[in-house]
Amino acid sequence: MKNKAKQILNDNWRDGYTVPCKDLYPFQWLWDSGLIAIGYAHYDMSKAKKELETLLNAQWKNGFIPHMIFHKKSETYFPGPNFHSAILHPNSNKDYPSTGLTQPPILGFVLEKIYQIANNNEGVLNFIKTVIDKVYLNHQYLYENRDLNNEGLLYIYHNWESGTDNSPAWDAIWETMNPTEYSFERRDTTHVNPEQRPTKREYDHYLYMIDLAKSVNYNDAKIAEISPFLVQDPLYNSMLIKSNNSLIKLYELIGGNSTKVEQLKKWQEKSITSFNNKLFNKELGAYIYYDLRNDKPINVISSSSFAPLYAGIPAKKQAAQLVNTLTTKFGGEDLYLCASFDPTSEKFDPKKYWRGPVWINLNWLLYYGLQDYGYHDLAQKIKSDTIEILEKVGFYEYFDPRKSEYNKNIKGYGGSDFSWSASLFLDLINN
Repeated sequence: MKNKAKQILNDNWRDGYTVPCKDLYPFQWLWDSGLIAIGYAHYDMSKAKKELETLLNAQWKNGFIPHMIFHKKSETYFPGPNFHSAILHPNSNKDYPSTGLTQPPILGFVLEKIYQIANNNEGVLNFIKTVIDKVYLNHQYLYENRDLNNEGLLYIYHNWESGTDNSPAWDAIWETMNPTEYSFERRDTTHVNPEQRPTKREYDHYLYMIDLAKSVNYNDAKIAEISPFLVQDPLYNSMLIKSNNSLIKLYELIGGNSTKVEQLKKWQEKSITSFNNKLFNKELGAYIYYDLRNDKPINVISSSSFAPLYAGIPAKKQAAQLVNTLTTKFGGEDLYLCASFDPTSEKFDPKKYWRGPVWINLNWLLYYGLQDYGYHDLAQKIKSDTIEILEKVGFYEYFDPRKSEYNKNIKGYGGSDFSWSASLFLDLINN
């Protein structure tokens, strides 16, 4: 398994970056690359550093980091660079065609993680010194442009920015919209069973929101005025808070950055306070989403609801409630932990992308978060469930959470030979 994981990463390497998987995702993705770098750090630090360097080369002048960078042309994916037209933004990077969307800001904790893997290696720290200011600039951009109410909670304006593309959390927002039908050729469903992917109608909503952003040249302030999708997402904000904490540690290690450390601590205090006050639902025993456009909470539970554990956000009492919700709603004799959406909900779908399947990256976050809070047995269960699934079906993109299904020659879902599944497996077995 270990050699196979390394082979997948090496096969998906493309002269400076790694594609998530062949054909289905032929470009560079922000949070994929960050998580992929962690796997490389265990056996090829030069690739780990190059992965992050290539990603950060595509950063815009204002600090924005796009969620996709189109290094090469490909006919296997839609929508591509022409549809996104990120060049409309005056600060876009003209050397690297990209999208005008971003993804969870994980690079701060990725830098800390590769430093830890390298056993405090001075060469890795020297590399971090060359890129850390770019990550700080990204956080500065986010706080200055995506914090609508100056409360330390950032909004996303497109579901793709959450990383959990077709989560049922967005369903109520889609019901407020009625975009025209787009005429386009789906490329994803030529590689993957359509029952495992978002529907054509869902894609109409996705494309419509990109068109809205393009209509104002990707100006954040104007997007905030017109977008029907404006959400404070627990996963996205958890990743920012975790990365803030990592940047503080790394800057203190490097020294001479007291002004930046002070600013990070101010952001951090405001963010954590607002996160707990606004996004924790005591009745559900979980963190939820907030719909800024319609000024109301989205009271559903997903794997994103537990991501705050990884960022050290909940107090001990809240952590205990989260663990209780995780074990009672997401646990069970026939369920691998952790489904991407509440298995007790009528909207749970064990095969459809982010509407129920298990994802290795969320399990990885949960494993470390539970360890940090002292829930070692539950953390070990998450880890053993993850490895058991991978051993049964291989390094796919996402997986059925129902154990009973694995008696029917089941395969994983989505893309095969998936890079972050391989990468994070390497980290789990080396922990």
